[in-house]
Amino acid sequence: MSFDGETDDEEYDGSLVEVEDLEKYYYENDTLFDRVLGRDPTAVRAVDGVSFEVQEGETLGLVGESGCGKSTTSETLLGLREATGGSVRFKGHDVFRMTGSERKVFRQDAQIVFQDPFSSLDPRMTVGEIVTEGLRIHSLAGGAERTERAKDLLERVGLSARHADRYPHEFSGGQRQRIGIARALALDPEFVVLDEPVSALDVSVQAQVLNLLEDLQEEFGLTYLFVAHDLSVVRHISDRVAVMYLGKIVETGPVDQIFENPQHPYTQALLDSVPRASVDEYGRRGGTLEGDVPSPRNPPPGCRFHTRCPHARDACTKELPPDYDTGERHEAACFRVDEDHEYWESEPLPHATETGEGTSVGGGIADSSD
Repeated sequence: MSFDGETDDEEYDGSLVEVEDLEKYYYENDTLFDRVLGRDPTAVRAVDGVSFEVQEGETLGLVGESGCGKSTTSETLLGLREATGGSVRFKGHDVFRMTGSERKVFRQDAQIVFQDPFSSLDPRMTVGEIVTEGLRIHSLAGGAERTERAKDLLERVGLSARHADRYPHEFSGGQRQRIGIARALALDPEFVVLDEPVSALDVSVQAQVLNLLEDLQEEFGLTYLFVAHDLSVVRHISDRVAVMYLGKIVETGPVDQIFENPQHPYTQALLDSVPRASVDEYGRRGGTLEGDVPSPRNPPPGCRFHTRCPHARDACTKELPPDYDTGERHEAACFRVDEDHEYWESEPLPHATETGEGTSVGGGIADSSD
């Protein structure tokens, strides 16, 4: 599929998807009754100024704790939820300002595989009808052609053509997720959002689905946004990783850089919390974070992570850290990356457990206590 006319940018730089300052707020106390009583609406900042890009043919992993805004980000950039602010560009075109014909093309070029393989399939429709529903809606094929397309796609994802006449309740969780993948591929998309596609599956089935996604990406030339909280899965399938905390991106970079040289304390804590089977690491110090995640209704000032960060200082409470470039397309929103920042002269917060000044290593910080 292609768009008519010129792109909104003077030069399309090859980034298939560009997200800039994306916001999605949910408002409470905003009914007519509340207004009569003079109550001010309260904003729940699910996504609060998120920016990233996805290059053609790559897989960007979007990771973070449950409730950090990962799924809301992915659904908002596709237009499944109305954005509060910011912009999303697809091949240089502003998704939120597309004309009717452009939006129809975008709907074909950008698809999603949902997290829950049980609730995301209509139990009243056959598998063949589910897979080809997009073709029917966009009037892209006749009945007989749609039937053949469904059978072909089912075989591509590891099922049988004879499954087309069955219903979702007749399949296991892994098989249902394969059906969801086949549905996403029916319109020959370029970009696919994978919203925790294996989190509801058994470990053995997860590996099968991940291998299938990699094979399909190579076969169809797909670009993925892979949303997950399982870091081992993200490392297996991703080219780059974006780490999200309380509605904001705190670190982005190539997958090897993120896992081998994390620069943000939150990323470090996530990696430290991953269970490891190595006997050599028996008795290692875990990375359990103290305290609870703050409410998105009232996020803390300055760095969102300072209420739980073991390195937090007074400077962290005063301003939001910018994205510091540490090289090799690796960025981290942490003052510790900047050797000259006033952070180093400010007082540690009472809950901070590691207060050594540290030493710079490759643009990041290695604690002197290590």
